[in-house]
Amino acid sequence: MTISEIIILLLTNFPLTFFVIGLIFSAIALARKPQPFTAPVVIEALFKWFLFFSIGITYVYNAVSHVIFHEMAAGFIGWADSPFQIELGFASFGMGLIGLIAAWRSFDMRLAAILGPACFLWGAAGVHIVSMMSEQNFAPGNAGVIFWIDIMVPVIGFVFLWLQYRYEREDRSVAARAAREHDATHRPDWVYSGRR
Repeated sequence: MTISEIIILLLTNFPLTFFVIGLIFSAIALARKPQPFTAPVVIEALFKWFLFFSIGITYVYNAVSHVIFHEMAAGFIGWADSPFQIELGFASFGMGLIGLIAAWRSFDMRLAAILGPACFLWGAAGVHIVSMMSEQNFAPGNAGVIFWIDIMVPVIGFVFLWLQYRYEREDRSVAARAAREHDATHRPDWVYSGRR
């Protein structure tokens, strides 16, 4: 396999590529933390970088693909190009921005960052199944890695959400503590004084 083939493989399977990059960043973040690690610290590192890369960067990349390279994106999925490609790109851009912001925010923001893409991804997986069954569309963007990522990313996201919720109920959540500290240091003075 040549270097150009490897690059094409990584770019066409971008959700998996960004998932793996998120795992690498999680490992680096954990390596820089004092040991021993607690479960909430490990989950926070994994969840933060999952949100940043698997939701944020993946959907911004998806936006660029569907807005700028819409003909190529449609061909990769095995579909004809359509103006809906561009609409999908802008929706992806919005989901990506939420993912980037949610990486450093509280449970509610993270819920929004997982819920929107989960609806989209599971809906897309259903469309891919119908396309495979009715049209025998087994193009890489319809039946390959992308199909399995469509199913697994929401599952992983909901598991992380459940773990963060559980740790918050036990008052052990690293994310909740960081969000409270961020809010306390970044609110305008009028929030504390009651002035508007």
